[in-house]
Amino acid sequence: MLFIKLLNIKLFRASHLFQKGLLVIAREGYREFFLRLWGYIYRNKYDIIPGIKTDYNRWMKNNKLTDMRIDEIKIEITRFQHRPKISIIMPVYNVDQIWLEKAIDSVMNQLYDNWELCIVDDASTKEHIRETLKSYSEKDSRIKVKYLKKNQGIAGASNEGVSLSTSEWIGFLDNDDELTEDALFEVVKVINRNSAKIIYSDEGIIDHKGKMISIHFKPDFSPDLLFSHNYITHFLVFSKSLFQEAGGFSSKYDGAQDYDLILKLTEKTDTIFHIPKVLYHWRTIPTSTSTNPESKSYADNAGKAALVAALNRRKTAGNVLNTDTIFHYRVKRWLIHNPLISIIIPFKDKPELLTNCIESILTKTNYDNFEIIGISNNSKESKTFDVMTRLRDADKRIRIIEYNIDFNFSKINNYAVSLANGEHVVLMNNDIEILNVDWIEALLEHSQREDVGAVGAKLYYANDTIQHAGVIVGIAGFAGHSHRHFSKNDVGYFNRLKCIQNVSAVTAALMMVKKNLYEKLRGLDEINLSVALNDVDFCLRLREKGYLNIYTPYAEFYHYESSSRGYEIGPEKQSRFKNEIEYFQARWKEVLEKGDPYYNPNLTLDKEDFSLRL
Repeated sequence: MLFIKLLNIKLFRASHLFQKGLLVIAREGYREFFLRLWGYIYRNKYDIIPGIKTDYNRWMKNNKLTDMRIDEIKIEITRFQHRPKISIIMPVYNVDQIWLEKAIDSVMNQLYDNWELCIVDDASTKEHIRETLKSYSEKDSRIKVKYLKKNQGIAGASNEGVSLSTSEWIGFLDNDDELTEDALFEVVKVINRNSAKIIYSDEGIIDHKGKMISIHFKPDFSPDLLFSHNYITHFLVFSKSLFQEAGGFSSKYDGAQDYDLILKLTEKTDTIFHIPKVLYHWRTIPTSTSTNPESKSYADNAGKAALVAALNRRKTAGNVLNTDTIFHYRVKRWLIHNPLISIIIPFKDKPELLTNCIESILTKTNYDNFEIIGISNNSKESKTFDVMTRLRDADKRIRIIEYNIDFNFSKINNYAVSLANGEHVVLMNNDIEILNVDWIEALLEHSQREDVGAVGAKLYYANDTIQHAGVIVGIAGFAGHSHRHFSKNDVGYFNRLKCIQNVSAVTAALMMVKKNLYEKLRGLDEINLSVALNDVDFCLRLREKGYLNIYTPYAEFYHYESSSRGYEIGPEKQSRFKNEIEYFQARWKEVLEKGDPYYNPNLTLDKEDFSLRL
């Protein structure tokens, strides 16, 4: 009887999964189905329908330092070849005594002991400030205190703190926050192993009871994300000489003085190292921007001014625009000139899709210096040829050519690009529909940059959920789309859906790249990746050559994925897809092992939703 019950449960679960699989095929096609099935079978973790996990306190519990780990850290410290002093700078102004004490105690409790705490009281008016600081400085000679007679603001007080320091390495701690006890150990470990000049870590946001309410697991250095907002914040450590070279803090940007500083510092060095660990706890109290950004709304304007100054220093022509999220901005770069853009659209029949795609380009595109190359691959329907003729006759910018080979997505695009006259090419699926009229400008402002490879867009399914917002390498063992199935209006993980940022790869369903760069890399791999993962491979080859790939949310499209070639899932396609995955995994083994630099290792590889790896 028990056996029958267990069998019924297993059959029910299998039926449930089968129904989910059919749902995925019906909505998104066989490629998406096999991506999920592959992960489910070979990793036994990748859900058919994604969910979200945000149990931060469970994550903290799982990653809490054990007594054994603390003993190991103490032994590691004795083995450091270099034991530099770290100066922690802490400006203080009228903070409650309980938070001030917790902040100072977090420094005194560091496992690494070669530090000094440089405290500058910015003319506080509350009596407990001086008393508290005096008691601590008398208790430990590593604590230095300077009392300002006149309030100088946070930038001025921070500069005063740096002047107190006697070391080459500087870190900052707000007077109501806390460092984890291994924070300085982790920093010094990086200093011993790398030539970093700037070091930053992940951070947690805690409430007044010390409960973790959020964790910001950050990417490695992303210059374009930094131009969208100050994602680096805490814990930030850098060389004192670099700080002096950058001119220190500027009172002109009080409220965003740290943003101004990190922008200046990153102009002076490219040796920037990210520690993917929570080393800093940012406390939410009524005066904190983490709790109430509007309480320091002036900082939003200061951040914008700091970005404008950064553009001017870098001689980058563009505007800084406010967004609908405080402390987040859009740097809109001016177009250098008006190059011809070649839009490549492969298709096989489906004349209604082709018509919708091309007509949306013609009616929803402000930029007029473009050509469209439609490339037919084994079309057979007479209506398709009627549409081809009509479109070609309607606009002289449209060319329709036939390339009747066995379906090979890479080879078809490579052939079409070879016929293109444009300085930049846009690879576009025939199941794309334009949403915003300035989409070419939004892509071109980045593609025109010498340091940029591929530029990708924000794509939506027909049901107004995210289909693509950049590609994360490593998802399900190979690659997945960031934030897939999130609502169209969702801001994403720490506003990532609405920020211009660097990504490892973007989809060729909608991608802009310089033609000469495309040809330099010999285009998509038509030998080993004829259908799947050729776009990800292409983007990784761009990164291998030192180029940045970019996702911009300011070029938006509907993508009716897999509509053009149907949902066949025969054994031949299964075998080909499996072979292409295996080739990709072998070709990019080192990248997969190291992890996507723009995706934090504390986040799951089993889903595309930025949930925690628990």
